[in-house]
Amino acid sequence: MDDSAAASQVVVVTGASSGIGEETAIRYAGRGARLVLAARNDDTLQRVADECRTAGAEAVLVQPTDIADSGEVEELFDLAARRFGRIDIAVQSAGITAFGRFEDVPAEVFDSIIRTNLIGAANVARCALSCFHTSGSGHLVLIGSLLGTTAVPYQSAYVASKFALNGLVRALRQENRHLPGVKIHGVYPGPVDTPVFRTASNYYGRTPQVPPLAVKPSTVVSAIVRATDRQRSSERQVGLANRPAIAMYRLFPSLYDALVGPFLRAVAFTSESTEATEGNAFARDLRMAADESRPR
Repeated sequence: MDDSAAASQVVVVTGASSGIGEETAIRYAGRGARLVLAARNDDTLQRVADECRTAGAEAVLVQPTDIADSGEVEELFDLAARRFGRIDIAVQSAGITAFGRFEDVPAEVFDSIIRTNLIGAANVARCALSCFHTSGSGHLVLIGSLLGTTAVPYQSAYVASKFALNGLVRALRQENRHLPGVKIHGVYPGPVDTPVFRTASNYYGRTPQVPPLAVKPSTVVSAIVRATDRQRSSERQVGLANRPAIAMYRLFPSLYDALVGPFLRAVAFTSESTEATEGNAFARDLRMAADESRPR
């Protein structure tokens, strides 16, 4: 699909305040799309919205949203549908993580990661598909991870959520096969150079860092756009590390399990000690901010 054909598209992006979500919003803005941006932080969303307007978005609507709250996600999609009449593409990129051994991560932090990464993604998918079933068409993109196919230590909640998300993507593809206009896409990046390494919960005792072979968010966004330009559902691994890691995980599981811990300790953390922190595991109360926000 060329940019002129994409110009009238209505695109909802969750997790739009940074990383892959921010880059996704700006990329579709450059194609002249009408955007609905959601994340927990209103101030950051406003900055991204301004960047999207500069990039060429036809219109930008901002709605602070915690995707773990099904009611807030329903409000987001209702607002988008009322403002623009339809939704063509929904990209769910919001996600959080925690570093540390499983038993060192507080239960409430573990649960919060599952709520955002899995329950939140399901909330977005449910609302998007409801809209698509009414209109007869639409693209749903769920951003998963290489860690939904290959397990690693020190991110147990994230791994569990992403393994489950892979299953959700496949189930949704199966359930919507009878609707040729409704497309389901799973995009599974390997390491990505985003702020998550600074904002994550951390109970490991050392500072995480961007691993080698990490791709830029723009690389992931290119895969998202290619998926929504095509007329079939898809699942895509993104990153140089993905296929070799998957092959080793499946073909040599004992060797993989023996090597992955030492490898991550060497490349995924600095030698700098750090205090335990809950990072961005918990959302502030957004209801007042959402009520006070105005369509832009």
